[in-house]
Amino acid sequence: MGPQWLLDPSWVKYALILLSVWGAGSATVLLLAAMKGIPRELYEAAEIDGAGPVRQFWSITVPQLTPVIFFNLVMGLIAAFQVFSQVYILMPKASQPGTYNASQTMVPYLFDQAFSYYHMGYASAISWLLFAVILVFTLMAFRTTRRWVFYETEVK
Repeated sequence: MGPQWLLDPSWVKYALILLSVWGAGSATVLLLAAMKGIPRELYEAAEIDGAGPVRQFWSITVPQLTPVIFFNLVMGLIAAFQVFSQVYILMPKASQPGTYNASQTMVPYLFDQAFSYYHMGYASAISWLLFAVILVFTLMAFRTTRRWVFYETEVK
């Protein structure tokens, strides 16, 4: 018998991670669209200069994709802190209290405090804390962009 993904507290986080991987499709579509937008002339010039496929990938493809990678990073970061529906739908409090606590994230906890226990002030404080945490991580991501994100129109 396989693992009890939603019933065993030690497996609940792995189930939620697997569910999050399901949402990677939109990021993949954005990356594929960005890859289609890379001018073919860059690869032709690199080929004339003697660059092989690996060198072309690291010198042309990756730098051209860094703005989209950065966008996916920021959006994924924000989405990771706002996980709600997966936890709230898959882990009902009444059925398995241990698994619900093992899968608890900030947003369902905020929701419970506000709408189950009517602690609106506490829920508001949690939401401000969530905002601050997301802001800090987003600002950290923006601060590092000068080192690794390449914009085509930018002159360095």
